[in-house]
Amino acid sequence: MRPFHGTTVLCVRREGKVVLASDGQVTLDKTVMKSTARKVRRLAEGSVLAGFAGATADAFQLFELFEKKLKEHARSLPRAAVELAKQWRTDRFLRRLEALLVVADREHVLVVSGAGDVLEPDVVPGGAVAAVGSGAPYALAAARALLAHSTLAARPLVEESMKLAAEICIYTNANLTVEEL
Repeated sequence: MRPFHGTTVLCVRREGKVVLASDGQVTLDKTVMKSTARKVRRLAEGSVLAGFAGATADAFQLFELFEKKLKEHARSLPRAAVELAKQWRTDRFLRRLEALLVVADREHVLVVSGAGDVLEPDVVPGGAVAAVGSGAPYALAAARALLAHSTLAARPLVEESMKLAAEICIYTNANLTVEEL
């Protein structure tokens, strides 16, 4: 998977809670074009969280398509994600879309790509964590460390991890959008 500049999306599942957050920075070349973008949203009447890294217009199209797949497959997150990845990879138009999605419900956290990947992150001590975008390695490392070595609840853990990513990654800011199940 190719890294995307301009965002960090982090999802953590801990103690029955699922939290998905993104920063708000949109970067075009070397310029910050917007600092308060919303890159995460609720789908399927609030039962699924989704976040994206990549081209904004592409992500909105993928959100709409994923929501249709969720309806078609009775809100089965794994099944809808696989069907989205298959269509994304094989459709001539969709194949050109540049984005990565993190999708989650209470049981699953998945990363979906246009290359046909549907990846469920390993469960680590304390929960599960997935991240995409240019600041993903920093947010992921921070979240894994906090999961293993703190008692922070899911939301403050995500907020601290995203704050650390924003301090390191020049394509990530600290204007967070956070959704929780």
